[in-house]
Amino acid sequence: MGWLQDIKYRLRKSGLLMLFVALFFYFVFNAFCGDRGVQKYLYLKKEVEYAKTVAEQYRVKKENLNNEVRLLSPGSLDLDMLDERARSVLNLAGSSELMILDEN
Repeated sequence: MGWLQDIKYRLRKSGLLMLFVALFFYFVFNAFCGDRGVQKYLYLKKEVEYAKTVAEQYRVKKENLNNEVRLLSPGSLDLDMLDERARSVLNLAGSSELMILDEN
């Protein structure tokens, strides 16, 4: 009976060891490839950088539009800006002006 008990003891011990090894690999795999792993972190970091660049582009565009609105506001009307907008929106030109059309 001594050898039978020895086999049971070794099986229990190796089974426990196998369980701990399986749990270790499970957690290591999820640390790298899981929903909150390293790969997801790097992906989200790239997404944040892209969103920051897009936000910066929109901020510059908004500043330019705010500047144009400020120049066209009644309190500080810039006649050159008004003339430029009227020409581009209404396709206006003076009678003594030469117009060169671009084919593009």
